[in-house]
Amino acid sequence: MRRTALRLCTWSKGLFAPSRGLTQGSQDPEKQRVFHIREACSPIHVNHVRDKLREIVGASTNWRDHVKAMEERKLLHGFLAESQKGLPPRRMKDSYIEVLLPLGSQPELREKYLTVQNTVRFGRILEDLDSLGVLICYMHTKIHSAKMSPLSIVTALVDKIDMCKKSLSPEQDIKFSGHVCWVGKTSMEVKIQMFQLHGNEFCPVLDATFVMVARDSENKGPAFVNPLVLESPEEEELFRQGELNKGRRVAFSSTSLLKMAPNAEERTTIHEMFLSTLDPKTISFQSRVLPPNSVWMENSKLKSLEICHPQERNIFNRIFGGFLMRKAYELGWATACNFGGSRPFVVAVDDIMFQKPVEVGSLLFLSSQVCFTQENYIQVRVHSEVASLQDKEHMTTNVFHFTFMSEKEVPLVFPRTYGESMLYLDGQRHFNSMSVPVTLNKEYLVEP
Repeated sequence: MRRTALRLCTWSKGLFAPSRGLTQGSQDPEKQRVFHIREACSPIHVNHVRDKLREIVGASTNWRDHVKAMEERKLLHGFLAESQKGLPPRRMKDSYIEVLLPLGSQPELREKYLTVQNTVRFGRILEDLDSLGVLICYMHTKIHSAKMSPLSIVTALVDKIDMCKKSLSPEQDIKFSGHVCWVGKTSMEVKIQMFQLHGNEFCPVLDATFVMVARDSENKGPAFVNPLVLESPEEEELFRQGELNKGRRVAFSSTSLLKMAPNAEERTTIHEMFLSTLDPKTISFQSRVLPPNSVWMENSKLKSLEICHPQERNIFNRIFGGFLMRKAYELGWATACNFGGSRPFVVAVDDIMFQKPVEVGSLLFLSSQVCFTQENYIQVRVHSEVASLQDKEHMTTNVFHFTFMSEKEVPLVFPRTYGESMLYLDGQRHFNSMSVPVTLNKEYLVEP
Protein backbone atom coordinates (compact mmCIF):
# COMPACT_ATOMS: atom_id res chain seq x y z
CA MET A 1 0.00 0.00 0.00
CA ARG A 2 1.32 3.46 -0.85
CA ARG A 3 2.19 5.48 2.23
CA THR A 4 0.80 8.99 2.36
CA ALA A 5 0.60 9.80 6.06
CA LEU A 6 3.20 11.85 7.92
CA ARG A 7 4.70 9.79 10.68
CA LEU A 8 7.62 10.07 13.10
CA CYS A 9 8.08 6.95 15.20
CA THR A 10 10.79 5.66 17.50
CA TRP A 11 12.56 2.35 17.40
CA SER A 12 11.31 -0.45 19.63
CA LYS A 13 13.67 -3.06 20.99
CA GLY A 14 13.98 -6.06 18.75
CA LEU A 15 12.21 -4.54 15.78
CA PHE A 16 15.26 -3.70 13.71
CA ALA A 17 15.92 -6.71 11.50
CA PRO A 18 16.23 -5.78 7.82
CA SER A 19 16.88 -8.80 5.67
CA ARG A 20 19.29 -7.18 3.18
CA GLY A 21 21.32 -4.88 5.39
CA LEU A 22 20.58 -1.61 7.11
CA THR A 23 19.36 0.33 4.13
CA GLN A 24 18.34 -2.41 1.73
CA GLY A 25 14.91 -3.64 0.84
CA SER A 26 11.50 -2.57 2.06
CA GLN A 27 10.99 -2.46 5.81
CA ASP A 28 7.78 -1.94 7.73
CA PRO A 29 7.19 1.82 8.06
CA GLU A 30 5.55 1.24 11.43
CA LYS A 31 8.97 0.23 12.74
CA GLN A 32 10.99 3.17 11.41
CA ARG A 33 11.33 6.92 11.61
CA VAL A 34 9.63 8.39 8.57
CA PHE A 35 9.66 12.07 7.70
CA HIS A 36 7.37 13.18 4.96
CA ILE A 37 8.92 15.75 2.61
CA ARG A 38 6.39 18.32 1.55
CA GLU A 39 6.29 21.83 0.18
CA ALA A 40 4.93 24.68 2.24
CA CYS A 41 2.67 27.35 0.80
CA SER A 42 5.35 30.07 1.07
CA PRO A 43 7.91 30.38 -1.75
CA ILE A 44 10.73 29.40 0.63
CA HIS A 45 11.60 25.73 0.41
CA VAL A 46 10.39 24.22 3.70
CA ASN A 47 9.98 20.52 4.36
CA HIS A 48 9.78 18.46 7.48
CA VAL A 49 13.45 17.55 7.42
CA ARG A 50 14.48 21.18 7.37
CA ASP A 51 11.86 22.03 10.01
CA LYS A 52 13.22 19.30 12.24
CA LEU A 53 16.76 20.59 11.79
CA ARG A 54 15.69 24.10 12.78
CA GLU A 55 14.03 22.68 15.87
CA ILE A 56 17.15 20.73 16.84
CA VAL A 57 19.49 23.74 16.66
CA GLY A 58 16.98 26.44 17.61
CA ALA A 59 17.30 28.29 14.32
CA SER A 60 14.76 30.97 13.46
CA THR A 61 12.72 30.92 10.27
CA ASN A 62 12.93 34.73 10.14
CA TRP A 63 16.16 36.25 8.85
CA ARG A 64 15.81 39.28 11.13
CA ASP A 65 15.98 36.97 14.17
CA HIS A 66 19.07 35.01 13.12
CA VAL A 67 21.55 37.02 15.19
CA LYS A 68 19.51 36.51 18.36
CA ALA A 69 19.15 32.77 17.65
CA MET A 70 22.90 32.36 17.22
CA GLU A 71 23.55 34.28 20.44
CA GLU A 72 21.32 31.84 22.30
CA ARG A 73 23.39 28.94 21.00
CA LYS A 74 26.43 30.22 22.90
CA LEU A 75 24.70 29.05 26.09
CA LEU A 76 24.93 25.44 24.90
CA HIS A 77 28.71 25.19 25.29
CA GLY A 78 28.24 23.52 28.68
CA PHE A 79 26.64 20.49 27.04
CA LEU A 80 29.72 19.74 24.90
CA ALA A 81 31.75 16.69 25.90
CA GLU A 82 35.39 17.18 26.90
CA SER A 83 36.30 13.85 25.31
CA GLN A 84 34.64 11.13 23.28
CA LYS A 85 34.78 8.82 26.30
CA GLY A 86 32.25 11.06 28.02
CA LEU A 87 29.61 10.33 25.39
CA PRO A 88 27.35 7.26 25.39
CA PRO A 89 27.91 4.88 22.46
CA ARG A 90 25.19 4.69 19.84
CA ARG A 91 24.03 1.94 17.49
CA MET A 92 23.59 2.27 13.75
CA LYS A 93 19.86 1.84 14.11
CA ASP A 94 19.71 4.80 16.50
CA SER A 95 20.39 7.13 13.57
CA TYR A 96 18.37 5.27 10.93
CA ILE A 97 15.59 7.33 9.38
CA GLU A 98 13.50 7.36 6.23
CA VAL A 99 12.18 10.26 4.23
CA LEU A 100 9.25 9.92 1.87
CA LEU A 101 8.91 12.20 -1.12
CA PRO A 102 5.32 11.54 -2.27
CA LEU A 103 5.48 12.64 -5.89
CA GLY A 104 2.87 10.07 -6.83
CA SER A 105 0.45 10.42 -3.95
CA GLN A 106 0.74 14.23 -3.77
CA PRO A 107 0.95 15.53 -7.37
CA GLU A 108 1.19 19.15 -6.18
CA LEU A 109 4.83 18.48 -5.27
CA ARG A 110 5.85 17.49 -8.79
CA GLU A 111 6.36 20.96 -10.25
CA LYS A 112 9.36 21.63 -8.02
CA TYR A 113 11.01 18.33 -9.03
CA LEU A 114 9.95 18.26 -12.68
CA THR A 115 12.10 18.75 -15.80
CA VAL A 116 10.71 19.79 -19.16
CA GLN A 117 11.32 16.20 -20.34
CA ASN A 118 8.96 14.93 -17.59
CA THR A 119 11.77 13.48 -15.47
CA VAL A 120 13.01 14.26 -11.95
CA ARG A 121 15.44 17.12 -11.32
CA PHE A 122 18.59 15.59 -9.86
CA GLY A 123 19.65 18.96 -8.45
CA ARG A 124 16.62 18.88 -6.15
CA ILE A 125 17.55 15.36 -5.07
CA LEU A 126 21.02 16.61 -4.09
CA GLU A 127 19.40 19.20 -1.84
CA ASP A 128 17.30 16.55 -0.12
CA LEU A 129 20.30 14.24 0.34
CA ASP A 130 22.32 16.98 2.01
CA SER A 131 19.57 17.87 4.49
CA LEU A 132 18.94 14.22 5.29
CA GLY A 133 22.65 13.57 5.91
CA VAL A 134 22.78 16.33 8.53
CA LEU A 135 19.59 15.13 10.23
CA ILE A 136 20.91 11.56 10.42
CA CYS A 137 23.98 12.80 12.28
CA TYR A 138 21.82 14.74 14.74
CA MET A 139 19.92 11.53 15.43
CA HIS A 140 23.25 9.83 16.24
CA THR A 141 24.42 12.64 18.55
CA LYS A 142 21.10 13.44 20.24
CA ILE A 143 21.37 14.60 23.87
CA HIS A 144 18.15 13.82 25.70
CA SER A 145 18.88 16.25 28.54
CA ALA A 146 19.22 19.24 26.19
CA LYS A 147 16.32 20.89 24.40
CA MET A 148 18.63 21.93 21.56
CA SER A 149 21.75 20.23 20.26
CA PRO A 150 25.03 21.93 21.24
CA LEU A 151 26.61 20.61 18.06
CA SER A 152 26.83 22.33 14.71
CA ILE A 153 26.91 19.51 12.17
CA VAL A 154 27.98 20.47 8.66
CA THR A 155 28.72 18.63 5.42
CA ALA A 156 32.47 18.19 4.92
CA LEU A 157 32.51 15.97 1.86
CA VAL A 158 30.29 14.22 -0.62
CA ASP A 159 32.46 11.14 -1.02
CA LYS A 160 30.45 9.37 -3.69
CA ILE A 161 27.01 9.24 -5.26
CA ASP A 162 26.46 6.32 -7.62
CA MET A 163 23.36 6.01 -9.74
CA CYS A 164 21.72 2.62 -10.19
CA LYS A 165 20.29 1.72 -13.59
CA LYS A 166 16.73 2.71 -12.75
CA SER A 167 14.35 5.34 -14.09
CA LEU A 168 13.21 8.30 -12.04
CA SER A 169 9.57 9.04 -12.70
CA PRO A 170 7.96 12.24 -11.39
CA GLU A 171 4.73 10.31 -10.92
CA GLN A 172 5.92 7.71 -8.38
CA ASP A 173 6.81 8.14 -4.71
CA ILE A 174 10.48 8.30 -3.74
CA LYS A 175 11.94 7.07 -0.46
CA PHE A 176 15.28 7.97 1.12
CA SER A 177 16.80 5.93 3.93
CA GLY A 178 20.10 6.34 5.72
CA HIS A 179 22.15 6.01 8.89
CA VAL A 180 25.58 6.67 10.35
CA CYS A 181 27.91 3.82 9.37
CA TRP A 182 31.31 5.03 10.59
CA VAL A 183 32.45 7.41 13.31
CA GLY A 184 35.76 9.09 14.07
CA LYS A 185 36.35 11.48 16.96
CA THR A 186 34.67 14.49 15.37
CA SER A 187 33.43 13.16 12.03
CA MET A 188 30.79 10.72 10.79
CA GLU A 189 30.24 8.87 7.54
CA VAL A 190 26.63 8.55 6.45
CA LYS A 191 25.18 6.06 3.97
CA ILE A 192 22.01 7.09 2.17
CA GLN A 193 20.00 5.12 -0.33
CA MET A 194 17.20 6.29 -2.56
CA PHE A 195 14.36 4.13 -3.84
CA GLN A 196 11.41 4.71 -6.14
CA LEU A 197 8.09 2.94 -6.05
CA HIS A 198 7.51 0.51 -8.94
CA GLY A 199 4.26 -1.37 -8.51
CA ASN A 200 4.16 -2.29 -4.83
CA GLU A 201 7.91 -2.30 -4.25
CA PHE A 202 10.52 0.38 -3.66
CA CYS A 203 13.42 -0.30 -6.05
CA PRO A 204 16.95 1.09 -5.51
CA VAL A 205 17.94 4.13 -7.53
CA LEU A 206 20.93 5.73 -5.82
CA ASP A 207 23.66 5.10 -3.24
CA ALA A 208 25.34 8.05 -1.53
CA THR A 209 28.16 8.44 0.98
CA PHE A 210 28.52 11.72 2.88
CA VAL A 211 31.11 12.76 5.47
CA MET A 212 29.84 15.14 8.15
CA VAL A 213 31.82 16.94 10.84
CA ALA A 214 30.70 18.14 14.27
CA ARG A 215 31.57 21.62 15.43
CA ASP A 216 30.82 23.48 18.66
CA SER A 217 27.60 25.39 19.19
CA GLU A 218 29.01 28.50 17.48
CA ASN A 219 30.55 26.52 14.62
CA LYS A 220 34.02 27.78 15.55
CA GLY A 221 35.88 24.61 16.53
CA PRO A 222 35.65 20.79 16.43
CA ALA A 223 33.42 18.86 18.82
CA PHE A 224 33.37 15.19 19.82
CA VAL A 225 30.65 12.82 18.63
CA ASN A 226 29.27 9.63 20.13
CA PRO A 227 31.24 6.45 19.44
CA LEU A 228 29.58 3.69 17.44
CA VAL A 229 28.85 0.23 18.82
CA LEU A 230 28.58 -2.57 16.24
CA GLU A 231 25.97 -5.29 16.68
CA SER A 232 26.36 -7.64 13.72
CA PRO A 233 28.88 -8.83 11.11
CA GLU A 234 27.06 -6.68 8.54
CA GLU A 235 27.60 -3.58 10.67
CA GLU A 236 31.24 -4.51 11.22
CA GLU A 237 31.66 -4.71 7.45
CA LEU A 238 30.04 -1.29 6.99
CA PHE A 239 32.37 0.19 9.60
CA ARG A 240 35.38 -1.48 7.99
CA GLN A 241 34.36 0.01 4.65
CA GLY A 242 34.23 3.42 6.33
CA GLU A 243 37.82 2.94 7.50
CA LEU A 244 38.82 1.96 3.97
CA ASN A 245 37.05 5.01 2.56
CA LYS A 246 38.96 7.25 4.95
CA GLY A 247 42.26 5.64 3.91
CA ARG A 248 41.37 5.99 0.24
CA ARG A 249 40.60 9.68 0.68
CA VAL A 250 43.91 10.27 2.46
CA ALA A 251 45.78 8.40 -0.28
CA PHE A 252 43.95 10.25 -3.06
CA SER A 253 44.76 13.58 -1.40
CA SER A 254 48.43 12.72 -0.93
CA THR A 255 48.82 11.95 -4.64
CA SER A 256 46.93 15.06 -5.76
CA LEU A 257 48.37 16.70 -8.84
CA LEU A 258 48.57 19.87 -6.78
CA LYS A 259 51.15 18.10 -4.60
CA MET A 260 52.87 15.49 -6.77
CA ALA A 261 53.88 15.15 -10.40
CA PRO A 262 51.88 12.80 -12.64
CA ASN A 263 52.98 9.19 -12.66
CA ALA A 264 54.85 7.66 -15.60
CA GLU A 265 51.72 6.40 -17.36
CA GLU A 266 49.99 9.76 -17.01
CA ARG A 267 53.05 11.61 -18.32
CA THR A 268 53.10 9.33 -21.34
CA THR A 269 49.39 9.99 -21.94
CA ILE A 270 49.86 13.75 -21.91
CA HIS A 271 52.93 13.61 -24.12
CA GLU A 272 51.18 11.43 -26.71
CA MET A 273 48.19 13.78 -26.71
CA PHE A 274 50.54 16.72 -27.22
CA LEU A 275 52.31 15.01 -30.12
CA SER A 276 48.98 14.19 -31.77
CA THR A 277 48.16 17.93 -31.91
CA LEU A 278 51.38 19.02 -33.64
CA ASP A 279 50.97 20.23 -37.22
CA PRO A 280 52.88 17.76 -39.44
CA LYS A 281 53.38 20.49 -42.05
CA THR A 282 55.44 22.74 -39.81
CA ILE A 283 57.18 20.25 -37.47
CA SER A 284 57.08 22.89 -34.72
CA PHE A 285 56.15 22.70 -31.04
CA GLN A 286 54.35 26.02 -31.43
CA SER A 287 51.99 24.96 -34.19
CA ARG A 288 49.01 23.03 -32.82
CA VAL A 289 46.06 21.51 -34.67
CA LEU A 290 43.15 19.49 -33.38
CA PRO A 291 42.84 15.83 -34.36
CA PRO A 292 39.52 14.82 -36.02
CA ASN A 293 36.41 14.79 -33.81
CA SER A 294 38.11 16.73 -31.02
CA VAL A 295 37.58 19.94 -29.05
CA TRP A 296 40.07 22.12 -27.20
CA MET A 297 39.36 21.98 -23.48
CA GLU A 298 39.30 25.79 -23.25
CA ASN A 299 36.27 25.81 -25.60
CA SER A 300 34.18 23.60 -23.32
CA LYS A 301 33.58 26.14 -20.53
CA LEU A 302 30.39 27.66 -19.15
CA LYS A 303 30.13 30.15 -16.29
CA SER A 304 27.40 31.51 -14.04
CA LEU A 305 26.93 33.95 -11.17
CA GLU A 306 24.59 33.64 -8.19
CA ILE A 307 23.76 36.29 -5.60
CA CYS A 308 23.44 34.46 -2.28
CA HIS A 309 20.17 35.66 -0.75
CA PRO A 310 18.93 34.83 2.79
CA GLN A 311 16.30 32.53 1.28
CA GLU A 312 19.04 29.98 0.50
CA ARG A 313 20.58 29.95 4.00
CA ASN A 314 20.99 26.82 6.11
CA ILE A 315 20.19 26.40 9.80
CA PHE A 316 23.48 28.13 10.70
CA ASN A 317 22.80 31.11 8.44
CA ARG A 318 25.36 30.18 5.82
CA ILE A 319 24.35 29.26 2.29
CA PHE A 320 22.81 25.78 2.20
CA GLY A 321 25.26 23.18 0.86
CA GLY A 322 22.47 21.48 -1.10
CA PHE A 323 21.79 24.75 -2.92
CA LEU A 324 25.47 24.97 -3.91
CA MET A 325 25.39 21.39 -5.17
CA ARG A 326 22.22 21.99 -7.16
CA LYS A 327 23.58 25.09 -8.86
CA ALA A 328 26.90 23.38 -9.63
CA TYR A 329 25.14 20.29 -10.95
CA GLU A 330 22.80 22.27 -13.20
CA LEU A 331 25.72 24.20 -14.68
CA GLY A 332 27.67 20.96 -15.11
CA TRP A 333 24.69 19.35 -16.84
CA ALA A 334 24.35 22.33 -19.18
CA THR A 335 28.08 22.08 -19.96
CA ALA A 336 27.80 18.39 -20.80
CA CYS A 337 24.68 19.03 -22.87
CA ASN A 338 26.33 21.84 -24.82
CA PHE A 339 29.48 19.76 -25.38
CA GLY A 340 27.85 16.47 -26.34
CA GLY A 341 25.00 17.88 -28.41
CA SER A 342 22.35 15.76 -26.69
CA ARG A 343 20.73 15.36 -23.27
CA PRO A 344 23.27 13.87 -20.84
CA PHE A 345 22.41 11.68 -17.86
CA VAL A 346 24.26 11.74 -14.57
CA VAL A 347 26.16 8.56 -13.72
CA ALA A 348 28.21 9.51 -10.66
CA VAL A 349 29.07 12.39 -8.34
CA ASP A 350 32.20 12.22 -6.24
CA ASP A 351 34.76 14.06 -4.14
CA ILE A 352 32.84 17.27 -3.43
CA MET A 353 34.89 18.95 -0.72
CA PHE A 354 33.28 21.83 1.20
CA GLN A 355 36.44 23.88 1.74
CA LYS A 356 34.90 27.13 2.93
CA PRO A 357 31.39 28.17 3.98
CA VAL A 358 29.55 30.63 1.77
CA GLU A 359 28.20 33.65 3.62
CA VAL A 360 24.79 35.12 2.91
CA GLY A 361 25.22 38.12 0.64
CA SER A 362 28.23 36.72 -1.20
CA LEU A 363 28.65 36.66 -4.95
CA LEU A 364 29.02 33.04 -6.02
CA PHE A 365 31.01 32.44 -9.21
CA LEU A 366 30.69 29.02 -10.84
CA SER A 367 32.95 27.88 -13.66
CA SER A 368 32.35 24.55 -15.40
CA GLN A 369 34.32 22.73 -18.07
CA VAL A 370 34.68 19.33 -19.63
CA CYS A 371 38.01 17.88 -18.52
CA PHE A 372 37.87 14.29 -19.79
CA THR A 373 35.82 12.26 -22.27
CA GLN A 374 35.66 8.63 -23.27
CA GLU A 375 33.16 7.15 -25.71
CA ASN A 376 29.76 8.35 -24.38
CA TYR A 377 31.11 9.60 -21.06
CA ILE A 378 31.71 13.25 -20.18
CA GLN A 379 33.62 14.18 -17.02
CA VAL A 380 32.79 17.72 -15.87
CA ARG A 381 34.58 19.79 -13.24
CA VAL A 382 32.81 22.75 -11.64
CA HIS A 383 34.83 25.26 -9.65
CA SER A 384 33.07 27.46 -7.11
CA GLU A 385 34.45 30.66 -5.61
CA VAL A 386 33.00 33.59 -3.69
CA ALA A 387 33.64 37.29 -3.30
CA SER A 388 32.02 39.55 -0.74
CA LEU A 389 30.16 42.67 -1.78
CA GLN A 390 32.80 44.79 -0.01
CA ASP A 391 35.94 43.49 -1.72
CA LYS A 392 36.90 41.76 -4.95
CA GLU A 393 39.04 38.98 -3.50
CA HIS A 394 37.93 35.58 -4.75
CA MET A 395 38.24 32.46 -2.59
CA THR A 396 37.57 28.85 -3.64
CA THR A 397 34.75 27.19 -1.71
CA ASN A 398 34.11 23.96 -3.61
CA VAL A 399 35.24 21.82 -6.52
CA PHE A 400 32.57 19.49 -7.92
CA HIS A 401 33.11 16.39 -10.07
CA PHE A 402 30.27 14.98 -12.18
CA THR A 403 30.28 12.03 -14.57
CA PHE A 404 27.66 12.21 -17.32
CA MET A 405 26.71 9.89 -20.14
CA SER A 406 25.52 11.19 -23.48
CA GLU A 407 23.04 9.47 -25.80
CA LYS A 408 25.74 9.34 -28.48
CA GLU A 409 29.52 9.19 -28.62
CA VAL A 410 31.11 12.57 -27.81
CA PRO A 411 34.24 14.30 -29.16
CA LEU A 412 37.59 13.89 -27.44
CA VAL A 413 38.70 16.84 -25.34
CA PHE A 414 42.32 18.01 -25.70
CA PRO A 415 44.30 20.19 -23.30
CA ARG A 416 46.36 22.98 -24.81
CA THR A 417 48.37 24.08 -21.75
CA TYR A 418 50.14 22.28 -18.91
CA GLY A 419 47.47 23.46 -16.47
CA GLU A 420 44.75 22.00 -18.66
CA SER A 421 46.75 18.78 -18.91
CA MET A 422 46.60 18.49 -15.12
CA LEU A 423 42.84 19.06 -15.24
CA TYR A 424 42.60 16.32 -17.86
CA LEU A 425 44.51 13.84 -15.69
CA ASP A 426 42.47 14.80 -12.62
CA GLY A 427 39.27 14.23 -14.60
CA GLN A 428 40.59 10.88 -15.79
CA ARG A 429 41.33 9.86 -12.20
CA HIS A 430 37.81 10.73 -11.08
CA PHE A 431 36.33 8.92 -14.06
CA ASN A 432 38.36 5.80 -13.28
CA SER A 433 37.18 5.92 -9.65
CA MET A 434 33.60 5.10 -10.73
CA SER A 435 32.42 1.98 -8.95
CA VAL A 436 31.00 0.28 -12.04
CA PRO A 437 30.57 1.83 -15.50
CA VAL A 438 26.94 1.75 -16.56
CA THR A 439 25.30 1.08 -19.90
CA LEU A 440 22.98 3.77 -21.18
CA ASN A 441 19.35 2.75 -21.18
CA LYS A 442 16.35 4.68 -22.44
CA GLU A 443 14.84 4.33 -18.96
CA TYR A 444 17.93 5.88 -17.39
CA LEU A 445 16.59 9.40 -17.00
CA VAL A 446 18.09 11.63 -14.33
CA GLU A 447 18.41 15.26 -15.35
CA PRO A 448 18.82 18.70 -13.75
